[in-house]
Amino acid sequence: MDDPRPEKVAVVEEVRGRLSASGATILTEYRGLKVAELAQLRRNVGQAGGDYRVYKNTLVRRAAQSLELEGLESLLTGPTALAFVTGDPVEVAKVLRDYARVHPALVVKGGVLGTRALSADQTRALADVPPRPVLLARLAGGLAAPMQQLAGLLQALPRNFAYGLKALVDQRSATGPGEVPTTTDTPSQESA
Repeated sequence: MDDPRPEKVAVVEEVRGRLSASGATILTEYRGLKVAELAQLRRNVGQAGGDYRVYKNTLVRRAAQSLELEGLESLLTGPTALAFVTGDPVEVAKVLRDYARVHPALVVKGGVLGTRALSADQTRALADVPPRPVLLARLAGGLAAPMQQLAGLLQALPRNFAYGLKALVDQRSATGPGEVPTTTDTPSQESA
């Protein structure tokens, strides 16, 4: 058996490095897109935090096998391009979704998020997730609400104590000095 050519080994290592360094990788079919459209798509993906590349399926398959990424092999049929995501996968998925709306020749085939393979539907669903800053703001709001309630409760304790103390002082001053206020709860002197 012949040893693989050094150029192919280098490409497999490059793809392997990109797959392992990326937080996500989205696979698309680009059949029917013109060169200028592909160039525009590369720019759009790059602005969103990704890198859109075309490699031979067999070389990508070897790289995926060496990383033990299961489920990726079935997506490597036909002309396949990979969007390696170093930023927010949601942003790159939105760029691909929006570009596919205008250019139906672009088809999202699936992807990898971390080490988990995603179907085409799961990958398209990434585009519907709110952006990271929105999710972080929601999380912060969710964490802040109980803390605000606790702060309000802690403020109410001394305030209510002060109101009670003021009412007691007012009651004592209304009855005069040295007099014991009469309440219905205190036992009378006669029964003692």
